[in-house]
Amino acid sequence: MPSRLAALALTLLLAAAPAAAFEPAVVFDMGGKFDKSFNEGVHNGVEKFKAETGINYRSFEVTNEAQREQFLRRLAERGADVIVAVGFSQAPVVEKVAKQFPKVRFTLIDGVVDLPNVQSVTFAEHEGSYLVGMLAAMASKTGTVSFVGGMDIPLIRRFACGYEQGVKAVKPDAKVLVNMAGTTPAAWSDPTRGSELAKSQFDRGSDVVFAAAGTTGLGTLQAAKDAGKLAIGVDSNQNHLHPGTMLTSMVKRVDVAAYNAFKTAKEGTWEPGVRRLGLKEDGVGWADDEHNKALITPEMRAAVDAAAAEIKSGARTVANYSDADGCKY
Repeated sequence: MPSRLAALALTLLLAAAPAAAFEPAVVFDMGGKFDKSFNEGVHNGVEKFKAETGINYRSFEVTNEAQREQFLRRLAERGADVIVAVGFSQAPVVEKVAKQFPKVRFTLIDGVVDLPNVQSVTFAEHEGSYLVGMLAAMASKTGTVSFVGGMDIPLIRRFACGYEQGVKAVKPDAKVLVNMAGTTPAAWSDPTRGSELAKSQFDRGSDVVFAAAGTTGLGTLQAAKDAGKLAIGVDSNQNHLHPGTMLTSMVKRVDVAAYNAFKTAKEGTWEPGVRRLGLKEDGVGWADDEHNKALITPEMRAAVDAAAAEIKSGARTVANYSDADGCKY
């Protein structure tokens, strides 16, 4: 009899014990979670999850190359249920750590790793950039617009490629100036360099500049404000930074990707594999709000909306940049 009572007591105790807490985590890339751009978009997404569920998350901000693997491994060892790794630069270490911790789920934003416990989320940056290129061409009075990129990599060339196509779709004879801030990760965090490149482009006739350069781009946006030129932000909606000179922002919904990673992992619907988010999936777009409404005419909005609809339907194709072919369209 005592053994039966003991067994019953144990059963009741186990039934009453709380389920193991859900533990999500995120590793931000260089530039920090308050970069007003890419990382901050992810931060907004995971904060939304926290606000809705009351579930906190662990986070680390990478400040040097070695920390990526160190932080991912530490989170995996602590038993995180899902880890969001921000940025293409984390792909090699995600692949390494995910192999060693097959029960931990990883969501890699902006990169691809083919493993059964990795979800890779990429974006059709060239599609969103095409639309802001159209806006730049319609807003330009000089017929010359420009682009400032961060690190010179295929990802950033995709932005430039789509932007140039959008410009040329409106003004075939327009000139598009393209400069990259550098070839190392330091190119993402040099606002002074971003400002210098923009000023040089303004001296060559550009009156609209699109910056896809992390915190380096903040210098570009400030230079446009100071010079009375128009600027286009990136990743997050940056229109509020300099109302009056921010024509628009090319938004990448990294916030949605991060939020969905946490939400689906908690609900048990998280799936590995590659997800590509373009205009059709609302993964990219352009920011249209109270900060830039005075700069966007009804004609501009109608033209861009029509182009977006054609891209979504497949009636209009935007060529993507590739290492082999460059930007061919």
